[in-house]
Amino acid sequence: MTSVATRRIAQAGVVGGLVLGVSGVAVMDKSVALDVDGEKSSAHAFGGTVEDVLDKQGIEVGERDQVTPALDTPVEDGQEIVVRYARQLTITVDGEKKTYWTTATTVGDALEQLGLRGEGAILSASRSQSLGRDGLSFSMTTPKDVTLVVAGKKSKETVNALNVGQALKALEVKFDSDDKIAPGKSKPVTDGMTIRVDEIEKKSAKKTEAIPFETVVKKDDSKEVGTSTVSREGKAGSRTVTYEVTSKNGKQVSQKQTGSKVTSEPVAKIVVQGTKPKPQPKPAPSSTKSSSSSTKSSSSSAKSSSSSTKSSSSSAKSSTPAPKSSSTSSKRSSSSSSSSSSSGSGLNLARAAMWDRIAQCESTGNWSINTGNGYYGGLQFNIGTWLSVGGGDFASRPDLASRAEQITVANRLYAQRGLQPWGCAHAA
Repeated sequence: MTSVATRRIAQAGVVGGLVLGVSGVAVMDKSVALDVDGEKSSAHAFGGTVEDVLDKQGIEVGERDQVTPALDTPVEDGQEIVVRYARQLTITVDGEKKTYWTTATTVGDALEQLGLRGEGAILSASRSQSLGRDGLSFSMTTPKDVTLVVAGKKSKETVNALNVGQALKALEVKFDSDDKIAPGKSKPVTDGMTIRVDEIEKKSAKKTEAIPFETVVKKDDSKEVGTSTVSREGKAGSRTVTYEVTSKNGKQVSQKQTGSKVTSEPVAKIVVQGTKPKPQPKPAPSSTKSSSSSTKSSSSSAKSSSSSTKSSSSSAKSSTPAPKSSSTSSKRSSSSSSSSSSSGSGLNLARAAMWDRIAQCESTGNWSINTGNGYYGGLQFNIGTWLSVGGGDFASRPDLASRAEQITVANRLYAQRGLQPWGCAHAA
């Protein structure tokens, strides 16, 4: 064999070896597609497993992460490796907090993956919100059946709200700061709950009230004791009283006075009472006839028995009128006693029930009250008025008189002026 032939054979062997080496490398190189949380790329691998490919690409996975196919799967040419990282979700459902792990990349996909569809539920995060590898915390509120009572009217409602305030807003229930809501607006809504709204309304109201006048007593020594005259009639004043009226669900529940203004002052009544002592009665004339007769009888008795007999007869005659005088005196005494009894029993209990109602308003029905304010007894007379209508017939002050006597005096004043003197006339 020539040297030329030998060289050609050698060259052919080298070329053949190179061809076989290149062919072997081509057979070992595999192309794979990577999908990591939706981010796609490609890589080449020379044999090994899925885990080898991920290690070479610097992709770390944890025990909760999802890898398809499994990490120990041999790599094949054209294979797709999918990696889904696990995220921690903290979801508070109707106030109850729970923790989940998911490989979904949006809130909506996570809820579907976890079986928490929550049709009609309210989420504190959007369903389209992306989930990062750090996870996410959000709340979910599901629809609740509640009983709604507004101003006493009851209805059954289904509402989806976190708390009572949101529920009332969702149900279009209007309320203000005065209204009473039970339970409170911040209370979480629970299934079967009763939500009550009482409508509280506060309004201002005005009322005109009478101001009773006083009675002033003036003394006059030119008039006899027991006489009195009215020199000026009294006139009641008036005041405007302001009230705050509170109503609950349309019914008044309270009334509170907030102000008072006098619009006209009362005019006092003036009564003039006499202080001049009454004149003393003249003494009754003494009988001199009987004394003269007696003297004559003694003289006649000294002169003769005959005269004595006449004197005795005369004395008998003289003493005869004495029983008449005694009888007359007895009749006068009886008449006086009868008159006194009539005066003492002259009570007038007309309208007693009306006076009891007025007394209840004026003095809480205390007929012997004396608070030191210048008004006395159950019907709150002042001294001047009491005396001006003959209250002195019974007692010096109204509180010292009985209920019947006070009503009698009240009827006297009523006959003159009606109910005008009493501030509690409305109670009649």
